[in-house]
Amino acid sequence: MALRIYSLFSRTERSCREKSEISVTRSRVSMDEDDVFEDTSSELTPLSAVADAFEELSALLKAKGLDYDLDLKTFCDACSLVSILFGCLGLAFKFAELEYVSKWANISGQVMANACTKRNVHAQVSDLAEASESYGTLNSVLDFDKQNDTVRTQGSLSRNLRRVRQGLDLIRALFQNFLSSDDCYLKEAASTAYTKTCAPYHTWAVRTAVYAGMYALPTREQLLLKLNETDESAEREMVRYINASLPVIEYIDKLYTSRNISLDW
Repeated sequence: MALRIYSLFSRTERSCREKSEISVTRSRVSMDEDDVFEDTSSELTPLSAVADAFEELSALLKAKGLDYDLDLKTFCDACSLVSILFGCLGLAFKFAELEYVSKWANISGQVMANACTKRNVHAQVSDLAEASESYGTLNSVLDFDKQNDTVRTQGSLSRNLRRVRQGLDLIRALFQNFLSSDDCYLKEAASTAYTKTCAPYHTWAVRTAVYAGMYALPTREQLLLKLNETDESAEREMVRYINASLPVIEYIDKLYTSRNISLDW
């Protein structure tokens, strides 16, 4: 089974470098529904775009508090940018890219062009294509599944949100390990991050395939090249994401714990 998963990863491998060369354009998130949106579109690297998006989410949650009813589309727009980072990590993180993109697409109802093969995304979003329009906020997602006892059901939006949250935490842990070591290889940093954030929730077959793929990770220099960053700029943007993602992750966790839903799955 592990070999079949490994083969799937290999068949769906794509070039991150091509995506990194495409400028990322986005607009800033309004701090209040009544505010006028200011178009501050600009060309950003994939890493700086992610850092910007999560700093805005973090600022919004800090201003409004953890009880704020976060807009689902706003959240999904920020999460969509993270998938590019998974693609830059190669075979070992193909599992995370496939799972993250499909779960994010399920929640948002938007399938990213070329984010994944048709069989890996479209099959999973067919009955949830209008999710972001049907469920206006993250609270609505949890309320619906809680009421229908489908929080942990395969394919439910609450389960998908839980997996997206783990993907965000995986990137955060990887960045922390990346910055705390000068090792030119990423195997140790990535293995430690995966073991801490995702491995406890994966089957033996998936864990085996992931650890085997760690040997195919890009080197530190190759990753920086794919991200179009220098050592200095990468450190700056990674620190921004690390700090900004924590309030977002805490907010998502509170959505579950406030409804007496455990986080051990």
